[in-house]
Amino acid sequence: MKASEIRDLTTDEIIARIKDEREHMLKLRLNHAVSAIERPSDIQQSRKLIARLETILTERNQEEQAKI
Repeated sequence: MKASEIRDLTTDEIIARIKDEREHMLKLRLNHAVSAIERPSDIQQSRKLIARLETILTERNQEEQAKI
């Protein structure tokens, strides 16, 4: 998911997506700890997506604070 696609989401959708993605990454890590997974790069991609989501969420929060 690209940053432009994330910006189109509402704040609530971004928060829900962060929660879902964290759960997904946790499952990937647990599966990788037990046995090798097919694509270990999925863990890294998931981590980067979470970072993108949190960055855009932080930007929105800062914009709201600046308006006050």
